[in-house]
Amino acid sequence: MQTSVYNFTIKLDWKLIRLLNQIDRFDASWASIEKREGQSLKQLKSIATVRSVGASTRIEGSQLSDTQVERLLKQIDITKLEDRDSQEVVGYFNALDFISESGTDIHISQNNLNHLHQLLLQYSLKDEWHRGDYKQQSNAVEAHMPDGSRQVIFQTTEPGFQTIDAMKGLLDWYHTDEKTPTLVKCALFCYEFVTIHPFQDGNGRLSRLLATLLLLKHGYKWIEYVSLEHEIESRKSEYYRVLRSCQANRPGEDVTEWITFFFDALENIQQQLMQKLEMQGVVTSLSSRDKAIITFVASNPGCKSGEISAQLQLPAPTVKRALTELVNKNQLIKHGVGPGTNYTAV
Repeated sequence: MQTSVYNFTIKLDWKLIRLLNQIDRFDASWASIEKREGQSLKQLKSIATVRSVGASTRIEGSQLSDTQVERLLKQIDITKLEDRDSQEVVGYFNALDFISESGTDIHISQNNLNHLHQLLLQYSLKDEWHRGDYKQQSNAVEAHMPDGSRQVIFQTTEPGFQTIDAMKGLLDWYHTDEKTPTLVKCALFCYEFVTIHPFQDGNGRLSRLLATLLLLKHGYKWIEYVSLEHEIESRKSEYYRVLRSCQANRPGEDVTEWITFFFDALENIQQQLMQKLEMQGVVTSLSSRDKAIITFVASNPGCKSGEISAQLQLPAPTVKRALTELVNKNQLIKHGVGPGTNYTAV
C-alpha cells in the first residue's frame, strides 16, 4: 500500500510493518526489563554513551577510537581542547548528556534546535561564527571516503528564506500530524532535517542526536542503553547510499528505503541490548576481577592483555590466565595470535 506523508511517498509493505511491530513489541516489555535489570543498565548506559560519541564523530571524519574517547571524557579539560577531534567529541558528549538529562522536557522547536547546535559545537573555534544559527552559505552533504577524499552526496536546501521556510514546515508538520505512527515520524524528521541541512556544519551529528531525543520523548527509553550511532557507523556505506537514493528524487521522493533502514537499525540494536543483558546475567556469577576485565574489554574492543593489565592494575600473568578462562566460557572473543592477540566482548 502506498501512502503520502508530509512531502514524501511511503510504501507500507509487510517488511516495514513487521519491523514496526517488532520494535513496538520490544518497547512494550521494556518497563519490566528496566525494573529487573537496574544495576546492569547503569553500566550499559556508560558504555553506550562512549560508543555513541565516538561513532557519530568518526562518521564525520574524527580519528579518535572509543578508548581515546573514554579517556578524554574521564579527564575533560576544556582549556586543552586544541584539536578538532577532541572539540567535537566533548561537544557531542555534552549535547547527548543534555538530551539524557532533559530529553522528555525539550520541546522540538527552532530555539531548542539552535541550543543543541550550540552545545554540539561549543568548543569548536572554527564554528564560532555560525553555531546556533541557520546557515548563511550553501552547503552540501559530503561523504568522507576511505582514501581521505570527499564525495558530494546531495545538494541541500539553499540558505536564507528557503531554509527558514523548510524548517518551519518540518516543525509544523511534526507538531500537527497525529495520524502517522510515532516511529515513522521520528525517521522522517531525521531524514528531512539532514536533507535540509539547516546549519552550516554539524547537521549529520545533530540529526543522530535528534533521533535519540525524539525516541526518548515518545517513551522509547531503552535507546539510552544502546548506540544507534555505532550501528550507523558499522553500516556507513549503506547509510549514505540510502540517503542518496532517496534524496536524488526530491521533491516528493519515496522514502520507504530510508524508513526500512532506520527501523532495521533499531531492531538490530534492540537485539544487541538483549544479548548484553543476557551476558550480564551470566557475569553476575563471576568474580569481581573477571567482571572488571569483561567491562573493560566491552568498552575497549580490540584491547590487548598488556593494556588490560595496566589499566586495571592487575599482574600480567593473572590477566592472561583470566582471559583464557573467559574465552573458554564464551564471555570474550580472542582475535589473532602472538603479540597481535586482542579481545572483544561477545
